[in-house]
Amino acid sequence: MALTASISTANRPRASREPQSARRQWWSRFALRWIVLAVLLALWQLATMAFPSPFFPQPIRIFERAALLWLPGPNGVLTPSMLNDVLPSMGRVLLGFAISVVLAISLGVAIGLSRKFADYVDPIIQFLRAVPPPALIPIFLVLFGTGDEMRVLLIAFGTAWPILLNTIDGVRSIEELKYETATVFRISFVSRLKRIVLPGAAPKILAGVRTSLSLGLILMVISEMVAASSGIGFSIVQAQRGFGFPDMWAGIVLLGIIGFLLNTLLTVIERRILAWQRSSGRETA
Repeated sequence: MALTASISTANRPRASREPQSARRQWWSRFALRWIVLAVLLALWQLATMAFPSPFFPQPIRIFERAALLWLPGPNGVLTPSMLNDVLPSMGRVLLGFAISVVLAISLGVAIGLSRKFADYVDPIIQFLRAVPPPALIPIFLVLFGTGDEMRVLLIAFGTAWPILLNTIDGVRSIEELKYETATVFRISFVSRLKRIVLPGAAPKILAGVRTSLSLGLILMVISEMVAASSGIGFSIVQAQRGFGFPDMWAGIVLLGIIGFLLNTLLTVIERRILAWQRSSGRETA
């Protein structure tokens, strides 16, 4: 009993030190990332103060314009730029991205499970994914007009390929023994999808989703630069044509912030979904 008590008391400080060390490492990495960004902004500020240029305004002026354009007022009222540019752009990219996720995962699972179906559609997939989506803007304009439908469908088309290819690869990488075991125990097709296919392919599917998100933002901006009357891309082009370079840079900063926040959100979701994989890995290790 005394030996057991001494072992438990000896392990208690070590167990308490491990979360503290992990927390300290996280804070050190977090501080390092933002310190580097702060240093770069300070150098930019000093360079623009020493060598003024209308094309590269001072970061302080950019952030002032960004706050004036995008942040809500004291009463919580959204600015006209927020209503006319940011919200329509976010709606387009999220809707197009959601369409691509649903269709690409569904088609990728079907192709990954069926070799015959894959042989039929593989030439079509290889041809279409090689076509740059911006090159299809004239065709989409003719087919769907200049409204939001064209932009949403262009985003869905361009973002579908990384998800589709990663889903196919993820489904095919599942061990054949699992499928054979499911056949022996007569597990239904729906149960196979829930318990074998989707969990086994989830890491590669989520990797494709994160890649597609950045492509969605790019296609959103490109589509809004052509025959558009609203959106972040439209506002950036209008500011550039009107020589409003602080407003132009404010739009670029806004795109970076949106991309960072969406990527962070996807990272959190990915960790939640794949938590079972990390826990099983620790248990087997």
